[in-house]
Amino acid sequence: MLKHTLIFGHRGYPQKFPENSLAGFRYSIQHQIDGLEFDVHLTKDSVPVIIHDETIDRTTDGSGEVNSYTFAELRQFKLRNAEPIPSLAEILNLAAYQAVHLNLEFKTDKKHYAHIEKIVLKMIRESDLKFPVIFSSFNLETLKICHQLDPSQQYCWLTERQVPDAEKFVKETGLAGLHLQHYQQVNVPQRLWTIDDENSARSLFEAGVDGLITDNFEQMKLLQKQLFSSQKAI
Repeated sequence: MLKHTLIFGHRGYPQKFPENSLAGFRYSIQHQIDGLEFDVHLTKDSVPVIIHDETIDRTTDGSGEVNSYTFAELRQFKLRNAEPIPSLAEILNLAAYQAVHLNLEFKTDKKHYAHIEKIVLKMIRESDLKFPVIFSSFNLETLKICHQLDPSQQYCWLTERQVPDAEKFVKETGLAGLHLQHYQQVNVPQRLWTIDDENSARSLFEAGVDGLITDNFEQMKLLQKQLFSSQKAI
């Protein structure tokens, strides 16, 4: 029996919408995506915003570092669909009471923003989400700070590398799981990124990984449905 792997939209739905855009998040929720993965930085005035890079050059019509602007200043710049860079508050409002899992990535591996963990965790506690948030980061120190602030949440380490003694590592660091680029045959909750190839996805579905993070969630939902149908037919 195949385990149901949750399918997460990587930065929303970048196959159809600008990455990390409210339009992409909204469409995905409306079309019954399992989960949304997105990236959080802080502005100059400590407002959490959703954007992947430390700078706004690649994804907007502006330039410069995210935290060189106040939130009000940052909103002048637009994504390809003319939307502004969304705030964390906006996606929390969009996802409120919805049957969608959120995977919030702290983008602190290149630049650590003062008090980002405390600010974000407070906002999450005050939100009206149906499911607990899954927090991830490449920066293990960020996850340790989060764990000290609120040990009840789910914290997962993002890594491109193989993790030796993964079960022991997860237990000792107080993690809830791993977000990996390469599947490991270990008894640890793991979500794989960024899976857009059907052959890779099929193997991961059959392995029963907890989550699959993809740029094209509709393609992956269709593949998953086909696999479940094939199994039932046997």
